[in-house]
Amino acid sequence: MFPILTAAQILPTDGYAGTLVGRALYPGVFPGPCLVVLREDGVLNISGTVPTMAELLNMPSPLSVVHKATHNCLNLGTVDELLENSTPETRNPLKPYFLSPIDLQVVKGSGVTFVSGMLQRLADENGGAATVKLIEDAAGVPVDKIMPNTTEAQRVSSALKAKGLWTDLLEVAFGPNVEVFTKTQPLSSVGLGAEIGVHPDSQKNFAEPEVVLVMNADGKICGATLGADVTLCDKIEQSTMLLGPAKDSTAACAVGPFIRLFDDTFSLANVQGLNVTYAIEGPDGVVMADTGSMDQLSRSLQSIAQQAFNDHHGHPDGLALFTGCMFPSPAPRGGEPFAHKVGDVVTIKAPALGTLTNRVNGTDKVRRWNFGIAELMNNLANRQLLG
Repeated sequence: MFPILTAAQILPTDGYAGTLVGRALYPGVFPGPCLVVLREDGVLNISGTVPTMAELLNMPSPLSVVHKATHNCLNLGTVDELLENSTPETRNPLKPYFLSPIDLQVVKGSGVTFVSGMLQRLADENGGAATVKLIEDAAGVPVDKIMPNTTEAQRVSSALKAKGLWTDLLEVAFGPNVEVFTKTQPLSSVGLGAEIGVHPDSQKNFAEPEVVLVMNADGKICGATLGADVTLCDKIEQSTMLLGPAKDSTAACAVGPFIRLFDDTFSLANVQGLNVTYAIEGPDGVVMADTGSMDQLSRSLQSIAQQAFNDHHGHPDGLALFTGCMFPSPAPRGGEPFAHKVGDVVTIKAPALGTLTNRVNGTDKVRRWNFGIAELMNNLANRQLLG
């Protein structure tokens, strides 16, 4: 069973103090997604003012638009009422429920941004801790003390290259460029309460918990949310050229529970210092629980964002950018490398961003993605929300 979701569980620690915007399925004559604002007095449908999240964030002042739109809109019910209808067992298609808060944005991921994850990959891919020590001895400095794209990083690069110890991973960890990849397609991410998909053939995988930056068409970071980046680790280990199928499959990307826009209560500086907790509870009990901090990033959030959105990479509908996983892969499960089981409940939580909870199923069993851009445009037109 999926755990019962309540507003007290999924809201930030300061409740409704921030500007919380999301998306919900509106079950009218033409059922379709609508833009909502989460407030103490209910979940307010502002689609009559602005129909998509991408359009809202591209407006000159999204905060003003949200504020004005809530004065004359439809109340879909309380947050608790929508949450009750947002899990597979409880969902009634005739009532509203929460969706992923992003829609037309391109969804990208960034990797090798946390030192702890980099060290684990370095050991996994290069013969274990002994190889890491060999690299550090040759560098003359602990690897976790090297700042990317600095004079010190260049010195270490030269020293390790001379001894044949420089790797592609180290190039990304300490060079000028981070790893940036396409995570999933616009409109294909799932939201709070939905099932996330793991390919049934995968024997090593991990729903990586991450903080997600949400940007507009100008590359401005407008807010943040949480995300689960389901990764088939065995695919990547088989070949780095299989990064695409390892990252992008049905329901392999969850985002939510909402976007917290930057305002007087919340800023990029708050994101940079967030603590994130992560838990996996399997059908047989708790598998793992851990806590990490965004202050362990090896680069600033702004610099990571600029790697994905710059003069050479434009995104007219905006960008949702996963900023990297701060947690190592979970310990072996049943004597084998960690792999999710059907029924695992994955929970990601940050004080200012609330809680994202999803349940694991096979990619051949989860709800199929069948609502693309053409369908969205037709739906909005039928609901007279375009133009």
